[in-house]
Amino acid sequence: MARNQVVISGELIALESLRYTPAGVARVALTLSHTSQQSEANGLRQVQCEANALAFAEVADKVAQFAVGQNVKVRGFLAQQSIRSRQLVLHINDIILE
Repeated sequence: MARNQVVISGELIALESLRYTPAGVARVALTLSHTSQQSEANGLRQVQCEANALAFAEVADKVAQFAVGQNVKVRGFLAQQSIRSRQLVLHINDIILE
């Protein structure tokens, strides 16, 4: 099986309210701001990025209790945003406050 795993930490900079899919599954969209130093080519690289993410079901219920400005650690996988958009979005399997 091909690997598709992401672990990233950062600050919640956008957090939508809890919604439900047409099938009745809880859903929350959020944006995470990440800043770190990473090793690359025998040197250090300053990394700054923003990642759009989605949480569903029980994870969405958990995320709905968080607030913008909190620092979190997220585990999940990448998928295209929709059938019509090849933009990547992080699907959250687990999220904890840091």
